Order: sequence, then structure tokens, then C-alpha cells
Amino acid sequence: MFSCVKPYEDQNYSALRRDCLRRKVLFEDPLFPATDDSLYYKGTPGPTVRWKRPKDICEDPRLFVDGISSHDLHQGQVGNCWFVAACSSLASRESLWQKVIPDWKEQEWDPEKPNAYAGIFHFHFWRFGEWVDVVIDDRLPTVNNQLIYCHSNSRNEFWCALVEKAYAKLAGCYQALDGGNTADALVDFTGGVSEPIDLTEGDFASDETKRNQLFERMLKVHSRGGLISASIKAVTAADMEARLACGLVKGHAYAVTDVRKVRLGHGLLAFFKSEKLDMIRLRNPWGEREWNGPWSDTSEEWQKVSKSEREKMGVTVQDDGEFWMTFEDVCRYFTDIIKCRLINTSYLSIHKTWEEARLHGAWTLHEDPRQNRSGGCINHKDTFFQNPQYIFDVKKPEDEVLICIQQRPKRSTRREGKGENLAIGFDIYKVEENRQYRMHSLQHKAASSIYINSRSVFLRTDQPEGRYVIIPTTFEPGYTGEFLLRVFTDVPSNCRELRLDEPPHTCWSSLCGYPQLVTQVHVLGAAGLKDSPTGANSYVIIKCEGDKVRSAVQKGTSTPEYNVKGIFYRKKLSQPITVQVWNHRVLKDEFLGQVHLKADPDDLQALHTLHLRDQNSRQPSDLPGTVAVHILSSTSLMAV
Repeated sequence: MFSCVKPYEDQNYSALRRDCLRRKVLFEDPLFPATDDSLYYKGTPGPTVRWKRPKDICEDPRLFVDGISSHDLHQGQVGNCWFVAACSSLASRESLWQKVIPDWKEQEWDPEKPNAYAGIFHFHFWRFGEWVDVVIDDRLPTVNNQLIYCHSNSRNEFWCALVEKAYAKLAGCYQALDGGNTADALVDFTGGVSEPIDLTEGDFASDETKRNQLFERMLKVHSRGGLISASIKAVTAADMEARLACGLVKGHAYAVTDVRKVRLGHGLLAFFKSEKLDMIRLRNPWGEREWNGPWSDTSEEWQKVSKSEREKMGVTVQDDGEFWMTFEDVCRYFTDIIKCRLINTSYLSIHKTWEEARLHGAWTLHEDPRQNRSGGCINHKDTFFQNPQYIFDVKKPEDEVLICIQQRPKRSTRREGKGENLAIGFDIYKVEENRQYRMHSLQHKAASSIYINSRSVFLRTDQPEGRYVIIPTTFEPGYTGEFLLRVFTDVPSNCRELRLDEPPHTCWSSLCGYPQLVTQVHVLGAAGLKDSPTGANSYVIIKCEGDKVRSAVQKGTSTPEYNVKGIFYRKKLSQPITVQVWNHRVLKDEFLGQVHLKADPDDLQALHTLHLRDQNSRQPSDLPGTVAVHILSSTSLMAV
């Protein structure tokens, strides 16, 4: 996985370390110097900050003291509880933190080999589709010999301060970490996909069915190594960090450190009417201030749980910032949850394996509307279809599809200020089964994401078999930026960008002709088909000039709904389009009838209900049944 880690800013850790050891000097990073530029992108510093190496802060510096734990972390002066919460989640997952902190044994201070220390560290983060190796020196900002940002319980433990410095280097400076997004940090630590859930909007507190489904999904994410965080929205500035009567803090990211069903002792069975309770363990990045309601550390409920169960759950009674809540209370008091799934693409795994399509794209400006790729959202109908477009197939009768779009992160610098995110989102349209060129008119909208000025936007959706187009956009037209599109399906989706607006002119066009007409045929359904005792298992084939589109089989009905579309670029205008209905059988399929469509652009009637006819006789006779067809034809090949 890490054979393809890319050195950030071309700084090679091994080469730099070797050079420092050879010259017997401690590394000083020229790209992230010990100056105010690395601290702020605007404003002036408060008290004088002194950059110190760990050996100048304490006597026996260590990367880890007694291993790594979510209890190690405390938030400093910068408002990055979101980052500290993500680190807390990371610390609880050995397989994940060992990816972020590579060669951690070699990076540890060795008191017996002081000459092997070069003051240089490196960390891995997943950024915009690839793992990057970020090199830093160990000079850390202090005031009065105290670390001013993320720090550990132990004065001589430095892993979290060093990870934070490497992350600040990626962002441009420490101040750029003020007021960020836990979802982004979770993705940067894992290469996973973050899914935000609005508990209030979804009314999970009062809807038990939805709540149970969400808990099962969280249990699955947690059991498969994913990371989760929770928070309470702060609506006003005064709300930020406001402590509620229940002990929880607003505007603050909590790490979810465990998800489990708790088996109750007999004394509680009657009270809760259940043998098991859905429970979540959370941690406040401040390392203190806990929930004080039911199941809080010293609550009476815990007295009824068996001692062995308490020990298994690691229930502590000190004010260490970690506490348990029932999931019902989580949904009642918290407003948002972020699940970061690790997307498993390994065929060797026992868990569900996803097929991933990963495509890089960009919103770009051009004077020619046909080449402009920054059209804004659907509110801007004149320019919407100028955006980048991507096509993919759902090849199962129904499939769960995960789609994530991520914009390239922008660095914050003293010269350019804060790197702001664009408001982005995407729409998904179900299109013709044989579409090969860009969409130019609205089709059935299958799903759409929210629009938000977040670094990434995620959508999970179940879709029936067929072909789909994703249109990623900025909210307003005219904004430029790069993005990464990730599409996960159960079966390979053949996801690719649609670049051409219409069939290209080639050297064969003058010999074989070039399309004069585009026709979209939408077969809605049929009625009154020749029936069998079990009902017909029918399907439709749409044929035009050697091209054909086939629907899925609709089982056991004489009134099927096919809802299948085809798009045809026609050279022989006198040749009709044929729609055939067939009955699927084990040995040989049975012909049930057909209709011919002239599909003339002058035909103002779009919806046609036509009697099925025989295909053999010269005077075609009617067969049982009708088929309903919606037709759209135009001499402009960019009309559909």
C-alpha cells in the first residue's frame, strides 16, 4: 500500500536524515521554518513563541510513553478540537496509526544511541487520491517552555505534537487548523470515505427504526476498522464551547472510541425491557468535562452491570474525558455524526469488497460554452450542462453505490490568506442504456448530494440496474478548481468521463455519412400482453440502424413497466426504429409483438400508445397488447 507513497514537496526523509547524520547536525526544515509564517496566515502573535526541540523541553523525550492511547491527547491554544478528536479515533486503531506514523520504532528516541538522532520525523497522510510522506523537524512552538498546541498527558510524550506539526505543514500553518472539519482529518488518516449524518434533520431521536438501522451501520463501520466522531452544532459564536447542563460541550468534536451492544444484568432487564443496550463510548479532546446523565461514569446504572462486563468495557470512573452513553441519548443530545468507512478493495478479505473507480477532474473556464467546464449547479439552467460529466453502470438488479467528490485542498499562507473551500456537490441522472456522449437536457434525477463548502461531499444511494451520469459542480458558475471523484460499487461500474458532445466527424463520415437526427426512445411499459398461467416474463429490445438496447426482464406480469431508454444518432431517416417485446423462456424466447416508430422531429405528439404487431406477414396483423413509448427527436445532435 505504501510502496507508492509520494514525498511531499520532493523532500526525501531517508536522504535528508542521512545527510544530517553525516554532517552531525540536527535537521532544520527550510519549507516549514521556525518562524511566524508557520504559525499564522494573518494577525500578529500574542506572547512570544519560542520554537524548542523536545530535548530542550524535557529530559527524556519519547514518541510514545506506555504505548499510544486516545487518552494521550489534549487540545492546545488553536481551535482544532476536530483534529484532536480525529487523532483520538486514530490512536484507538493500531492498524491505522501505524500507517500514519511509519517506522515508529526507528523514529523513537534511543537514549543508548544519541548520535543516531537527527531531529527529523516523517508522517503519512492521504491527500487527494495519494499517500504523501511529510517531513518535519522537531522544533515545536512553546510559551514558558510549555507546548501551546496539541500535547500529551505525559510531558515527555511527543507523537501527537509532531503529527500535528506535519499536518499544519500540509495546511500551510498552525492557524489554518483553527475551525476545521473532523471528516477531512479522518479521511487524511485513512484514505477512507467520510459520511456526515445530521441526527436532528433525520429525527433519529424519535424514530426507533431509523435509529436502530444507523446503530447497526455504525457498529459495522467500527468493527471493520473505520473511525467515527460526534458533535453538537453551535449556532452562534456565543454557543461555541458552551457547556450544557448534561456536561456535553457545544461546537466541539468528540471521538467515538467504542460501539457495542451491552448485555444487562437481571436487575436491569425489567427496567430496560431488553437484554442488550446499544451503547457508544465517546471522548472529549479536552480530556475532561464529561456527560453526567444515565450511564455516565458514576451513575447508578453501572452498579447493575456485572463486574466482568464493566472490566471488558474498560469503564473508568476518573474525569478523563471518556464516557459511555446509550445510542438513544446520543441521538437526543448530539446533532451530527461523521462515519469514516475504510473502503475494502482487497479480494482476499472476508468482508464486503468494493470496486473503486477514481477519476481526477477540474472545473475550468473557457469562452467557448462547448469547452467551458464551470457551469454551476442546476439553478443555472443555461450553463449547468457545461460541467464535467461522468458515466457509470449499475450492473446488478439493484446496487448500493457510494460516491465521494473531494476538491483539492488549498494551503493557507501569509501572502494569500486562508485557503477557502468552494461550495460543491453533484447530481446523478439515470440516462439511456447506450449513452456515449454528454447530456444536454434534463433526464430523470436519480439522486443528489448536499451542496456545502466542505472539502469533500459524500452520498450513499441504492440504484436499480442501468446507466447513470454524475455531474459534479460548484454551487455558483465561474469558479475553478480540481476535484477527485470516487465511485464505489459491488460490480465494476466502468466509470469514465464523457468528453464529446456528439459523434465525432471522421475520415469515414464522408463515405458512410454523418448522423442527421438524434432520437431518444423511452419505453415506459406494456399492457394486455399475451399471458401465460404465471404471467409473462417479458423484456423489450429497441433497434435502430444496427444499434440496440435491451431492458431487464419483468417477471410474472402482463402489464410490465420497463422504463428503459435508448439514444440513437440516425443517418437513414427513412428507416424506422423498431421496438420488440419478447417473453423470456428457458429454451427459446417467444416473440410477443413489435411496433415501428418513424420518430419524426415534426411529430408534436411525444407519448404514443401503440398496438403490437406481428413481424412476419406483409400485412402486419395486431397481436394482444399495447406498448407505451415516449419519443424525442431533433435535427440538433446536442438536443438530448
